[in-house]
Amino acid sequence: MKTLGYIAAVIGGAVAGATAALLLAPEKGEDTRAKLQDYAKECYDKIDIKKTAEDIQKKVKDFCEKYNINLSKNQVEELAEDVVEA
Repeated sequence: MKTLGYIAAVIGGAVAGATAALLLAPEKGEDTRAKLQDYAKECYDKIDIKKTAEDIQKKVKDFCEKYNINLSKNQVEELAEDVVEA
């Protein structure tokens, strides 16, 4: 689970850094907003939410098997959904 936290921290830092760079750039607000919109659309297009959820679900299942934790398929799916939403 620590790996997911590190990944989220890296992604959050990258987004915050990019946003700060765009906001502090000496350009007109209209240009900056257009760049932000383009960047947000680019990021959204690159993220495959379903694949991400499936990857997390597999990692949760592997973790449970490794530590002999018994969860039903529904519980694993719910846990994966909670992680994606967090």
